[in-house]
Amino acid sequence: MDFWQYEREAAAEGHTFVCGCDEAGAGPLAGPVYAAAVILPLGEDIPGLDDSKKLTEKKREALFPVIQEKALAWSVAWVDAEEIDATDILSARMRAMQLAIDGLTRKADFALIDGNRDRGRSAAIITPHRCLVKGDSLSASIAAASILAKVSRDRYMVEMAEKYPEYRFDQHKGYGTRLHYELLAQHGPSPIHRKTFLKKETEK
Repeated sequence: MDFWQYEREAAAEGHTFVCGCDEAGAGPLAGPVYAAAVILPLGEDIPGLDDSKKLTEKKREALFPVIQEKALAWSVAWVDAEEIDATDILSARMRAMQLAIDGLTRKADFALIDGNRDRGRSAAIITPHRCLVKGDSLSASIAAASILAKVSRDRYMVEMAEKYPEYRFDQHKGYGTRLHYELLAQHGPSPIHRKTFLKKETEK
């Protein structure tokens, strides 16, 4: 498999700066949704680069500075729980991804987007783009973005564990684990919980 196939195709169409874009944290009950955009030099070899979900936390942390160093440009953005509740998670994901693309120091003229959605009710990807299902396994740029988004979000949740120690966010990163539900039952929601997600869970 050519990890650069889609970047090469975009370059062949005349695009100069092609970024990969992915988000992390669509599913958790707490915390922001994060997104990252990365422009890598075409064909740049980053040993061990893969979809963030296939890597251990240690490997993701090790790749994080390597990606930042080798990228022509990279950017991380997020949309907080309050905005997720005010809109919806799909719109929040799209807004976070477009914010990440907009934050690049070199303007991307084309984006490879992980997944099959490019718009929500109140936000959309406006940069010329192509959606790739399982893009983080198919494109080096999206894989790099998936790592930056995931590591950035995990680090934020570890910080929040210090602020709200009773929820142990460092252990579950806000995902709906058994431990997380037990702690929610004991303490009720924190200021960084997504109230709309908790309603859905209690309605089940």
